[in-house]
Amino acid sequence: MNDDPLRLIITGGTFDKHYDELKGELTFKESHLPEIIKQVRIVSEVQFQLLQLIDSLQMTEDHRKLILQACTEAPEHRVVITHGTDRMAETARYLGPAGLNKTIILVGAMIPYKISGSDALFNLGSAFMAARLLPPGVYVAMNGRCFPWQDVRKDYERGVFRPIEEDATVSSSQ
Repeated sequence: MNDDPLRLIITGGTFDKHYDELKGELTFKESHLPEIIKQVRIVSEVQFQLLQLIDSLQMTEDHRKLILQACTEAPEHRVVITHGTDRMAETARYLGPAGLNKTIILVGAMIPYKISGSDALFNLGSAFMAARLLPPGVYVAMNGRCFPWQDVRKDYERGVFRPIEEDATVSSSQ
């Protein structure tokens, strides 16, 4: 079993949002990831790196450059990045062509960790397993599936991630 150390890069997204009862909205306060890793009993070494806590709708190319720099400079060869789902595929397409000799998994949640029914724990567990098993490359792990960086999109109608190729197959069969 691969037990290499893993870097967890935190960028924000729904994963780390919490409900601010005074403002009546979802906001960022601090990352839930250290608590989550302890709760799910990850026993391998995990290095946390908090880059930012933002909604991916606010993510710019400068933010993506920081993520790429963090991945490049990470001594670990296995990296999981928590990210907002709205722009996760775009960030994967930004990182993929860099050709880093590392296994990089982007993961997010449709429902915040602190809200009942969240998919955060399942998605994070899937991302950790993918980071351990997949060869070097950039991937998105969501909904119990793992997609290569060049073949993933968010299906806003269904609230899931799907391969881009699946769209072409469906269109040609109609």
